[in-house]
Amino acid sequence: MLPEMERLISAFKLRLRMHSPFFATLALFAGYRQREDIPTAATDGKDIFFNPDFFSELPAGQADGVLLHEVLHAALLHNLRRGSRVPQLWNIAADIVVNGLIVKEGVFELAEGAIECPEHAHLSVEEIYELLLRKRIPAPPLAQLDLLAPEGADSRPEKVRAELESYWERARQQAFVVSRSSRAGKTPEGLTREFGALDPAQLDWRAHLWGYLVQTPSDFSGFDRRFVGRGLYLEALEGESLRVHLAVDTSGSIEDRELELFLGEVRGVLGSYPHLECDLYYADAALHGPYQLHADSEFPPPVGGGGTSFVPFFERMEQERAPLTGSRSASTSPTATATFRSNPPPIPCCGSSPPEVWTSRNFPLGRRSG
Repeated sequence: MLPEMERLISAFKLRLRMHSPFFATLALFAGYRQREDIPTAATDGKDIFFNPDFFSELPAGQADGVLLHEVLHAALLHNLRRGSRVPQLWNIAADIVVNGLIVKEGVFELAEGAIECPEHAHLSVEEIYELLLRKRIPAPPLAQLDLLAPEGADSRPEKVRAELESYWERARQQAFVVSRSSRAGKTPEGLTREFGALDPAQLDWRAHLWGYLVQTPSDFSGFDRRFVGRGLYLEALEGESLRVHLAVDTSGSIEDRELELFLGEVRGVLGSYPHLECDLYYADAALHGPYQLHADSEFPPPVGGGGTSFVPFFERMEQERAPLTGSRSASTSPTATATFRSNPPPIPCCGSSPPEVWTSRNFPLGRRSG
């Protein structure tokens, strides 16, 4: 590496340490290599590559911002998490996230032409990617793909993935320790969602739906309240049958593919657990149904196409309060403008929706999956 580039990298680490011990610790775990064949900078998930000619023209604040941008890509495993997704859209989504983190720090500058989307920067990369893929938000132009394939990923992908995940997990844990022990240190805001996306134990909406609906008769569901007052903490068990009231948003903004995916999972649940009884409702501005569903039932054609209101659905549940013991409700794909009741639903609820909806404060259902 050229001596002037070595000084640039050292200065970057020192300035980073002054302002953010958390980010500075992550930067210490990255390798830095100059490459003339890369127009600006990039990362393969472990090393940071940079063009010395490009960096020699940048002000110090922007140079620090570009290097931190690549460090965050690597530390948050953006190279690995892409999977089979469209590389350009994934890169744009990842840029929105890391640039949002950098801007929120209020210290470093973004390079000219950097991609920003402040209203969505709090989301995870996966969530932003889905919004871009569905064209819910416009895709800004991408000057350069800076997420490269990790070295050795073609010949030994599983080993490379495991090594990188373990390496950056240690880095993040060390960064937390350093940040908490430093007077000037604090964990940067906005990382909660990204760290959640790194959790290998996270469940997608399908797993949440199955886990919500298929508790078995022997599943522990808390203590029987009839005996708590006597000092007896006896387990209360779920009944042998469970009635599910399923409200499906059929407004004009819901895509056919979303409906097919959700109803397909419901069919799978009913086929595997015959003790479930299911009433299906279609909901736009009005309520249509109920349609009784069984494992071998044909789903009735969706009815709707107008606005979205779940008020009639929950009013129906309220009217049937007496028979609702042992009942649950689930709703799918309510839009960001959907209308709900102001008071709590009368039975346990689970909602499945696109990410731009369940991040909204207007989404009141007790359990949400996206």
